[in-house]
Amino acid sequence: MQPSLPRPSLTSPAVRRAGLVTLGLLLALNLLNYIDRYILPGTQPLIQAEFGVSDQAMGALTTALFITYMLTAPLTGWLGDRFSRKPLIVAGAVLWSLATLATYFVHDYWTLYFRHALVGVGEATFGIFAPAVLSDFFPARDRNRILSIFYLAIPVGAALGYLIGGQLGQRYGWRTPFFVGAVPGLLVAGAYALFATEPVRGGSDAEGPHAKPTSGEMFSNFLALFCNPGYMCATLGMAMWVFAVGGISTWMPVFLNRFAGMSVAKAGTVLGVITVVDGLAGTVIGGWLGQRWLRRNHRALYLLSAWSVIVTLLLGTLVFFGPVKWAIPALFATEFFLFLNTGPLNAAIVNSVGGGVRSTAIALNLFLIHMLGDTFSPQIIGALSGISNLRTGLGLTLVTLLISGALLFTGARFAPRLEESTSGK
Repeated sequence: MQPSLPRPSLTSPAVRRAGLVTLGLLLALNLLNYIDRYILPGTQPLIQAEFGVSDQAMGALTTALFITYMLTAPLTGWLGDRFSRKPLIVAGAVLWSLATLATYFVHDYWTLYFRHALVGVGEATFGIFAPAVLSDFFPARDRNRILSIFYLAIPVGAALGYLIGGQLGQRYGWRTPFFVGAVPGLLVAGAYALFATEPVRGGSDAEGPHAKPTSGEMFSNFLALFCNPGYMCATLGMAMWVFAVGGISTWMPVFLNRFAGMSVAKAGTVLGVITVVDGLAGTVIGGWLGQRWLRRNHRALYLLSAWSVIVTLLLGTLVFFGPVKWAIPALFATEFFLFLNTGPLNAAIVNSVGGGVRSTAIALNLFLIHMLGDTFSPQIIGALSGISNLRTGLGLTLVTLLISGALLFTGARFAPRLEESTSGK
């Protein structure tokens, strides 16, 4: 393995080249991760038909993934602030790739449940370490742009997951699509081990590199996160946003199947197209708007995220409760604004903490957003669907979007000032 970089100038071609190579490899891993995650919703009606399980039981599969994700995250964050993150990223990628390959042997609901839970352990590595590693390569003024690029994997991976799950699943059975990401995941993990570079911890921060903290310092830093209003408002606001995203992404293929009369393949195709177009456009435009606004207002990352959530709330109401003929056009607009804050909100979170505690902060962020968000939202929506109908279940996401917007507007008051922020607005 390559040694960590020394701390030359942040504008050094060697540092930027190493950062861009690492960004590309992490982007590839994240893409494969989201392909795997969204194959499940794309094949959900097929799995339900084979195993004869309820909507609530299908929602519990996502709950299983995020429970293991949450339980693993605190330990992962602690390891990331104490040891080299490169071997941890490689190990996590190998683990979830092997778990995906094992889908071939799944022939009952509880084996699928265990498989999905195991994938969460692997995801709780590069999902935590990637933003911290990239933040060590690039200074605060560039992180919104870099993280917007990194999180392009979400819409593209989700779209491919829907398409692959729906098309291949209907033709060859629901197990086949899961193989698409497994072998490439192992190959990219190997490439990361060979070519990625471990940056200096805190090397791009204004105060310079951070020494490895002692156990006492780490515990003190961890407790201090709960007293950081900028960090907590962004994290809790993201948690409510994730509740909505997790519920909508899990149940929208079923919604289109039941209420719009689409086949499994057509629902996957329509959602795939909408997600990739809106995801790319929303993430790119959101990153660009956030970067320009940030030059004039240090609160821009919070404000852009808050307004995007409020507009999503209004459009989502039309999707769930409006006329069926408006469902697809409204969904197209809804997903655009849903993705608009992807880069800005994640950048707000990493900018709100120092490099010495960044992996721990991201781990706590992931624990909270999944515990309060998409760990239980698919199952809760499935339960409400059983009591009333799926429209009522999905309507719950509108409430959490309202709470998200309120938290992000509050968090804007505590946004840290960056080097290029000259306005006090």
